[in-house]
Amino acid sequence: MATNSSPLDYLPKPLLHRAAKVEDWIHEFREARALRSGRIPAIIAYPGYGGDGWARVLCRVLLVRHGEENQALYEDVRGWRSFTSIALNHVDVTVSHNGESHVVTADRGGVVDAVVPFSLEPGWNTLKVSTSGSAPVDAPVFVVDPECRIGVISDVDDTVMVTLLPRPMLAAWNAFVLDEHARRPVPGMAVLYERIKNAHPSAPFIYLSTGAWNVAPTLSRFLSRNLYPAGPLLLTDWGPTHDRFFRSGKDHKEQNLARLAEEFPNMRWILVGDDGQHDEQIYGAFAKHHPEHVAAVAIRELSPQEAVLAGGRKSQPHDDGTIWVWAPNGGGLASELSRQVPETAI
Repeated sequence: MATNSSPLDYLPKPLLHRAAKVEDWIHEFREARALRSGRIPAIIAYPGYGGDGWARVLCRVLLVRHGEENQALYEDVRGWRSFTSIALNHVDVTVSHNGESHVVTADRGGVVDAVVPFSLEPGWNTLKVSTSGSAPVDAPVFVVDPECRIGVISDVDDTVMVTLLPRPMLAAWNAFVLDEHARRPVPGMAVLYERIKNAHPSAPFIYLSTGAWNVAPTLSRFLSRNLYPAGPLLLTDWGPTHDRFFRSGKDHKEQNLARLAEEFPNMRWILVGDDGQHDEQIYGAFAKHHPEHVAAVAIRELSPQEAVLAGGRKSQPHDDGTIWVWAPNGGGLASELSRQVPETAI
């Protein structure tokens, strides 16, 4: 046995779900054909976040034609085209900053979600990410100030953006055809977030959604165009996972909330969602297990039309000691938060 080996090296790899095996076969076929045709690697970097001495880097490696490797070109990709891109799986990616480099590996969907040990200043920083054959790309990372005590974790669909997503046909239209210009912001939510940002300039804003990484550029453009504070997007991979036919959005949110609580033990979060899906259930469970990490839960109430399309409202009483506020728009939530949570100072 090699001296640098570990008993973990000899554990069998987890068995893949049958759907995942089929997806992997399709990915490998498309990847091999793309490489034979002369396509080259390119990286799309997503905003990440970090803390004292570390940074969570998020990006995706794709195979593109020559001349398309400039990241700015990806900003024009929307709709169904974002779901037909060819990922380069299990490839090494180098993350660099001020002469220091670390190598991480993309997953089976070409996505890099890795923590690297960098000492960065609080606020926005820029790392460089690259892989063999690709030009380095800027990867923005928001480093949370150790003195910061308030942050915002926000859902996206029907919380900051009106999508009517639970309706199957409309969901497909929104995901595969429509671009961000045709999506409507929820009234007053950008103003609410901006008021929190003005009151707490160092507060992180993290957008936690069940959407796929494929739509990250579209969501980023939407948030920027509608003047929402910049922040990391925590999305999911499209399609089956290693143990199930399709990803679980609920598990994705629960796992990331628990992770954020562990990564920022002194942070109290304002959790923002809507009453049309599982946000209240997910936030309620988080508040029960991590009450010290919750400043308040703000729930946007869907309109009657949205509630019908979402299958009805899921509101329920909460007696967990956490402050809960409900309103149909950002203005109403701002009023309730100002009245019940003085520390938000909005």
